Amino acid sequence: MNDELFAIEDITVALATRLMEEKGMDMIDALDAIYNSDTFAKVVDKSTGLMCQSDAYIYDYLNHE
Repeated sequence: MNDELFAIEDITVALATRLMEEKGMDMIDALDAIYNSDTFAKVVDKSTGLMCQSDAYIYDYLNHE
């Protein structure tokens, strides 16, 4: 697995965990919310640089979507 895929996976796990803990979502709903968000599209787009931000920053970005 390359570094970018590892980073995306790590970010996804962190976001899903926070959505489950803070919003009471189950895992399926949390992952659905992430994968269908504009935020996730920007995370996987290297040109945005969002992948390099902290999990907390990306979570805040997701919440303000």
